[in-house]
Amino acid sequence: MSQDTPQGGTPMIDWDLAVRVGSRVAGDGPEIGAGQADAVVAELRAGATRSTGLVRDFTGLEAGSATAPVLVVDRAGWVQANADGFATIIEPLAGKLMTGKSAPGGFGHAVGSRVTGAEVGLLLGFLGGKVLGQFDPFFAPSGRLLLVAPNVVAVEREIGADPHDFRLWVCLHEETHRVQFTAVPWMREHLFSLMSQITGTVEPDVVLTDLVRRASELVRGAREGGAGLMGVLGTPEQRAVLDQVTGVMSLLEGHADVVMDGVGPSVIPSVSAIRKKFNVRRGGVGTLDRLLRRLLGLDAKMAQYRDGAAFVRQVVDKVGMADFNAVWAEPANLPTKDEIHQPQAWISRVHG
Repeated sequence: MSQDTPQGGTPMIDWDLAVRVGSRVAGDGPEIGAGQADAVVAELRAGATRSTGLVRDFTGLEAGSATAPVLVVDRAGWVQANADGFATIIEPLAGKLMTGKSAPGGFGHAVGSRVTGAEVGLLLGFLGGKVLGQFDPFFAPSGRLLLVAPNVVAVEREIGADPHDFRLWVCLHEETHRVQFTAVPWMREHLFSLMSQITGTVEPDVVLTDLVRRASELVRGAREGGAGLMGVLGTPEQRAVLDQVTGVMSLLEGHADVVMDGVGPSVIPSVSAIRKKFNVRRGGVGTLDRLLRRLLGLDAKMAQYRDGAAFVRQVVDKVGMADFNAVWAEPANLPTKDEIHQPQAWISRVHG
């Protein structure tokens, strides 16, 4: 891939190396026979299709047909897809960073691209063994939904869930994200615009390694502030944009959790047990796992689920789902970072 390659030069990040390292770190996942693997893939595809109507009936959001394809992938496929997405996000930085005062050249740049590629690969590899599904909004033209089959199987075994119930439960959450972006077509461009505003205002002499690490946290919505991108984004304008991103990500994640919990009881018999066990797992399953999650900022990611879900529930309780859906009318109606914690402020601003 060549998104971040300066004209006639070496890529800022060795993406091929990042993908190789990430795929190796992620591993293949649990052992499963070919026939069983085919059945899992088919069930996940069917679950995503079924979930579209369930999400529509609960939320009132109508997603267009034949938009944003659903792909069931292995861990290596998820790593490749996210490397592609990451490269798209940081493309605006390429020219600026390569012309800055401290831009490396020649052999030093080649070595730097491999070091950074290895670092990104380690990050993607760790996440590639954890993520169950993800909507990729930056895949042209309308995004795509990725469901990571080996991780779904690994977690359903780990928590002792009914496989069929758990697969539909995962599909409900992830399909809600697909519906959010396809029923609200401006959302994709709005989020990309926010990302571009941030990457477009970074000073070219920022240390590349720090920038890549912190930018990855933003792409994943994993950090809210100080310990993450604030080390790079110091101006009030940059912080204001980052706050907008935090508000959007909290809304999207929280809304998906609310839909999953709202629809689940009617179609998933063991949903209560699944939710209880999964919430425990979200905190990490061992000392090393918890440490890595903290270092990668995944604790803040969990706060987005919790805070966003609380916002959605409180607004829906007060004004109903139809009036809550004003949030999708235009970018100005999205909640700010502060409004996520003060739902009444959003209600007053949008509904008067």
